[in-house]
Amino acid sequence: MLTWLKSHLPGGGLTAFISHSTCLQHNMGVGHPECPERLVAIRDQLKAAQIFDSLNEVEAPQVSEQQLARVHPPHYVEYIESCAPSVGTFRVDPDTAMNPGTLPAALHAAGAVIKAVDMVMSREAPNAFCAIRPPGHHAESAKAMGFCFFNNIAVGVAHALSQHRLERVAVIDFDVHHGNGTEEIFRDDPRVLMVSTFQHPFYPYCGEVPLGSNMLNVPLKAGSTGREFREAVEYQWLPRLHEFKPQMIFISAGFDAHREDDMGSLGLVEADYEWVTRQLMMVAAEHSEGRIVSALEGGYDLSSLARSVTAHVKVLSDG
Repeated sequence: MLTWLKSHLPGGGLTAFISHSTCLQHNMGVGHPECPERLVAIRDQLKAAQIFDSLNEVEAPQVSEQQLARVHPPHYVEYIESCAPSVGTFRVDPDTAMNPGTLPAALHAAGAVIKAVDMVMSREAPNAFCAIRPPGHHAESAKAMGFCFFNNIAVGVAHALSQHRLERVAVIDFDVHHGNGTEEIFRDDPRVLMVSTFQHPFYPYCGEVPLGSNMLNVPLKAGSTGREFREAVEYQWLPRLHEFKPQMIFISAGFDAHREDDMGSLGLVEADYEWVTRQLMMVAAEHSEGRIVSALEGGYDLSSLARSVTAHVKVLSDG
């Protein structure tokens, strides 16, 4: 089914790779793990693996005020805009800082997910990966934290529900940190099912008790490996996803649960990211006409990040 769909897409069935040069201009300071080199490493590895040329590279637009307002109240957006410095850096919390390039990057990062939704819904692409920063899944409706300013995935989900009239959308989050912002924004929204794994106890020190019945949070102990992760997916995520029958799947694609990433203490490897992507592709093929939008979240060891994203994108692009 997926092969047929891809062969009949206007864009030739190529996975969209959506980014913007402004995402390289956001810099929170020397030595900060959420650095511009993350995107450079991803692109270089995709090229080295001879995958990049099989993707449809698309420039992300800026998100509009109306699109942001679906998840972030205007007073919060105005606050973030007011924090943007003309020189130097401004810290919105101890971990999260803005430089002159941050606001344009954040607006294009959210806009990338909007563009991905539109392309997948119009069948210009079977699926999409957004190579963006700053990340978004810690950003709550009115709070920036954890390197995040706007919740990119949430903005895309709200766009799919509002603009494209979808009735059921699933969010998958396998970052090493719990996506507290996405959970806060969509708590008790019956149109959204969120399933996640994350190290616990660990930053942001929540998620063990879900905020709503539409949240399936699976905490993993420090030291957990691909075996525990795959069991969570197979025995908890997949039954719930098939029951929900999502019309589109969004992935908060954080790769900091990799065993080489010292930001956390989980033990995933590239094969685990490849495997979970295949599982989600099968769910999407059955319920969502193959529609998947994936957006970069964490992943701070440059080598393992680049290899893991490449494994993820290769599955998306292979169908």
